[in-house]
Amino acid sequence: MLLGPSLIVSAVLFSLGVAGVLLRRNAIIIFMCVELMLNAVNLSFIAFAQQLGPEGHVIVFFVMAVAAAEAAVGLAIIISIYRFKETVNLQNINLLKG
Repeated sequence: MLLGPSLIVSAVLFSLGVAGVLLRRNAIIIFMCVELMLNAVNLSFIAFAQQLGPEGHVIVFFVMAVAAAEAAVGLAIIISIYRFKETVNLQNINLLKG
């Protein structure tokens, strides 16, 4: 099995996620871009696991567990900020100024 196409797709997905985190100001879009980056890393781990053995699959399960926990906690934080400030635009949110 060739690693090239899987790693190229993974690199493109990761680059799109990084660009979304750096360029967007909406908290939900940034949250989705972080999830996209985690999925790109999972894809590369699976591609390497085909060559190296089952260790890559174990790492993927750990990354999926971290992504699920991050999704639950991150979404709860975004919802609580929205209830307090009534916006998810990060330029309008300054929690240090009360």
